[in-house]
Amino acid sequence: MRILVVEDERGLRDGLVDLFTGDGHTVEAAADGAQGVEAGLATPFDVVVLDLMLPRLDGVEVCRRLRAARPGMPILMLTARGSEDDKVRGLGEGADDYVTKPFSARELLARVRALGRRAPAEVPEQLDVDGVVLDFARLTAERDGARTSLTPREVGILRWLHRHRDRVVSRAELLEQVFGQRGDLHTRAVDMAIAVLRKKVERDPAAPRLVVSVKGAGYAWGAG
Repeated sequence: MRILVVEDERGLRDGLVDLFTGDGHTVEAAADGAQGVEAGLATPFDVVVLDLMLPRLDGVEVCRRLRAARPGMPILMLTARGSEDDKVRGLGEGADDYVTKPFSARELLARVRALGRRAPAEVPEQLDVDGVVLDFARLTAERDGARTSLTPREVGILRWLHRHRDRVVSRAELLEQVFGQRGDLHTRAVDMAIAVLRKKVERDPAAPRLVVSVKGAGYAWGAG
């Protein structure tokens, strides 16, 4: 399986990576909530192991955002708290299971394997739109035989716009859901990132057909 570990405590994070790697899985690790969201939006995982207490974005918020973007991706939450309210809140936001610290390695492996067996198969996503092949799993865009690398954040933008292609997505929403920042920040980070992205994926960045601007509202997926 491909497993994403989101844990800020370095010793535990490294231990989890070693545990799952030793069990034969491919593991990616993130050290805070924002990194976890970015990684989870960029590529599909068979299981996400997510700590509740994280810097930048807490585990419940990370869970909410990943569940909104990837409804079928299993999420197991780690918590040091014994409060039933915290567990109920995590499960309410979409976590499939939880394990309370301290936990045994055998129990955690058993829970992760069980989630992986229940997960629906999710193949690497690829879109062929307006003459460009977007490969979200490989983080690439290819047009007319020329291949360009995409960053996880750029894939996150494309993925979010495509998932919500029936409506306009605001800059604030992209800041929160993809960049892991507060939506009320006064920044041009979204506009700058999309300007760079258009140079990679659009046939004519000056007249975009995939990532289109909606004046006064934000951005929308323009491809049919």
